[in-house]
Amino acid sequence: MPDNDIILEMRNITKRFPGVLALDKARLTLRKGRVHVLLGENGAGKSTLIKTITGAYVPDEGEILLEGRPVKLDNPIHARQMGISAVYQEFNLINDLDVARNIFLGKEMTIGGSFVMNSRAMYSKSGEYLDKIGAKIDPHTLVRNLGIAAQQMVEITKAISTDCKILILDEPTAVLTEQEIERLFETVNILKARGVAIVFISHRLDEIGRIGDEVTVMRDGAYVDTLPVENGYVDIDHLVKLMVGREIADKFPKEELPVGEEILKVENLSREGVLKNISLTLRAGEILGIGGLVGAGRTEMAKAVFGFDKADTKRVYVFGKEVSIRRPRDAIKYGIGLAPEDRKAEGLNLGMSVMNNVIMACADKMSRFGILSRKRRAKVPEGLVKKLRIATPSIHQYVQNLSGGNQQKVVLAKWLAVGSRIVIFDEPTRGIDVGAKVEVYQLMNNMVREGAGIIMISSELPELLAMSDRILVMHEGQISGELTRQEATQEKILRLAAGGI
Repeated sequence: MPDNDIILEMRNITKRFPGVLALDKARLTLRKGRVHVLLGENGAGKSTLIKTITGAYVPDEGEILLEGRPVKLDNPIHARQMGISAVYQEFNLINDLDVARNIFLGKEMTIGGSFVMNSRAMYSKSGEYLDKIGAKIDPHTLVRNLGIAAQQMVEITKAISTDCKILILDEPTAVLTEQEIERLFETVNILKARGVAIVFISHRLDEIGRIGDEVTVMRDGAYVDTLPVENGYVDIDHLVKLMVGREIADKFPKEELPVGEEILKVENLSREGVLKNISLTLRAGEILGIGGLVGAGRTEMAKAVFGFDKADTKRVYVFGKEVSIRRPRDAIKYGIGLAPEDRKAEGLNLGMSVMNNVIMACADKMSRFGILSRKRRAKVPEGLVKKLRIATPSIHQYVQNLSGGNQQKVVLAKWLAVGSRIVIFDEPTRGIDVGAKVEVYQLMNNMVREGAGIIMISSELPELLAMSDRILVMHEGQISGELTRQEATQEKILRLAAGGI
């Protein structure tokens, strides 16, 4: 490919933080009109590299060339001025403003050089920008009234409104339905045709062939290799080996274990407009999968069982005895834990240490006369960090500094510390790499082997099929069907998820 197609080169980029070599002579080459997939395990250096491209970090060593000229990107504003924009998983939108005002926030159009905003021009121009990427969104709509996919389109529109030459998409499909993913890919192809270079970060390896033109793998902060995607094909097993530095023979290490007594029964769980007469059972040693489309009520069901959300009607039996669960504290008392979908917002306190997060739900049990000694406070977390192989310098490290996979392990450690026999995992491997996924599956195996029961909500059909003993499928707030491990297929799950029989 001719060199004049190269828009950005990163050469021997090194970035150090106290005690950490985050990037070690990393490199990346982006070309106009190409989708460059960036792969690597959590902690491989992808985020640091991206923040270096967007000006959030200044490298300690190495150079960045933009259209053949060396540049120093001092901050994100400077990077945007140079045509580099990013859309992160956490959107940077103001809910109480409409679409047009979000798109032009900080760069409002005015009338005749005055301080009076030209609202008509901004709405008109926003409509043009949205049309360019095929987004059918009214610029007058408040952002809070948009779904996740539409909000993502607004973020992309903000980026192209600054005439971006390079667009970084960080885990853009993580919370989208398959139909929404297709629309996103259509938008990406529109931008490719306009010559935009796109960096696409995803842990969903099946997406590489669908959207990528080339893929770069990173490991331990360093560049490993760049491979072409030829006619939609790339060797996934080879990519996995490059990512983790070893062969992973079994990506879904499900153990076949005997199922024991019934440990949880939920009857007539209902909430007006959200959940309709849900009943389910869970047995010791069992992983009960919950499938369904985004918006089917799976997360709402989990939160209602756990007492996080209120229910109009609900009967819960734990080990055959009816119990009253009105709030999470009640659920914890009866041995129920919830690893929520949004672990950062609901499962962890990012500004606290690993130790304090682990003991958060069991401090009362560990205290004596209301006082928790330093020795007792550290003993349990230290043991669980070792048992779960949580990669952290110490139990005093802030959780926000850990990778996504290790944050998920801290959530799990919290419920192991409590001694939960019933744990609900809502999207347990979302946003974590293939190596960390295997470790989470093995931890789930360990739990059920020791007599626990797991309810696993997942949007990833291969995960659901491989790790579940039974699968319940939800549609519009109710259970539309149940499948045994032997009879479950992707087609059957999708049919039930769409309301079919």
